[in-house]
Amino acid sequence: MKSDPAFDLSHFLPYMLNQAAEAASLGFQQVYKQRYGMLRTEWRVLFHLGRHGEMTAKAICERARIHKTKISRAVKALEDRRFLIRHEQQSDRRVELLSLTRAGAAAYADLSAIARDYDQQLAAQFSETERAILRQCLQQLADLPARARE
Repeated sequence: MKSDPAFDLSHFLPYMLNQAAEAASLGFQQVYKQRYGMLRTEWRVLFHLGRHGEMTAKAICERARIHKTKISRAVKALEDRRFLIRHEQQSDRRVELLSLTRAGAAAYADLSAIARDYDQQLAAQFSETERAILRQCLQQLADLPARARE
């Protein structure tokens, strides 16, 4: 099988986006890992609960676009750290609502402030116009799965 000499993985948009995401998130990843011993999915679960309040694991899966197994592991880890609690629904005992504890809310407040500063540092590499275009383009790409379902 002959390879396509015109194809260059380093210019393949999904590859470039992945490389950029990894490089951009590394600095912040070190913060939540060192301060709270969290993994990326745990931070994302904490973020969704801190930002949106009480919700189900299924709702977090849908919002974060993360597989339910990873969310389940993250929920268990955050529960073990006493950052979240589960509330069984009286109407349907199969459904649990998740919410942050005081410790979880404090961790969320701490990390979201650091995330805001980190975002500003990353964005400072670009002009105001470039930042607006970058955010718009990334949002369009993020919305692709939703548009495909329409």
